[in-house]
Amino acid sequence: MDRMLYVAMNGAKQNMLAQAINSNNLANISTTGFRADLAAARSMPLFGGSGFPTRVYSMTEKPGIDFKQGAMSTTGRDLDIAIAGNGFISVQAPDGSEAYTRAGDLNTDNAGVLKTGAGYVVLGEGGPITIPEAAKIDIGKDGTISITQIGDAGSGSTVIDRLKLVNPDVKELKRNEYGLFVLKNGDDAQFDEEVSVISGTIETSNVNAASALVTMIELARQFEMQIKMLKTAEENNAQATQMLKLG
Repeated sequence: MDRMLYVAMNGAKQNMLAQAINSNNLANISTTGFRADLAAARSMPLFGGSGFPTRVYSMTEKPGIDFKQGAMSTTGRDLDIAIAGNGFISVQAPDGSEAYTRAGDLNTDNAGVLKTGAGYVVLGEGGPITIPEAAKIDIGKDGTISITQIGDAGSGSTVIDRLKLVNPDVKELKRNEYGLFVLKNGDDAQFDEEVSVISGTIETSNVNAASALVTMIELARQFEMQIKMLKTAEENNAQATQMLKLG
């Protein structure tokens, strides 16, 4: 009886954890450049006093991140960019460390500091990028930022900085508490000349809404099944107790 209770209770708990991962993906379906978390369940043996497995319980874990590219959406904004193929934009996390993102919905604050839509400072070749007031801002394919100064429309553009574009092995990346990517060893990724961007375009989330909704329904049904198992175990226990009383 206790084994049935244990397996059902553990299954319900792991279903809740998997549902939390899936719900977070669904919540970020409209987040620019978001990468979905993967969820998987595996069987783990539970060993008794004799040293042999007495039962098996499930464990939900996040084996990795889905790094496949999201859909491209054309906006026409000068500061909107999308990574063409593999690569990341370097930003400064709130704790001051370097991190990486695919979110290219850029803008400038009142001081001219270039930031992502989520408010993270964008890094260039020499650190945080600051853009002075300009009539026009252009971001080239290689990440070069140039401006046309106000009143100097005929004098050409001036290069002010270049985005730090990197392309580390995704196997070496993890998501930090801010939702940004960092290298697992704590190092900073090196500038990669091969990474290019598309101006006037942003990359949407790679979460598949239909698939995530189906998963949500499946997990809810599995949770209900585990709860029914718990109730069945309770009923069996009550019936067994009644039979012992009769005896």
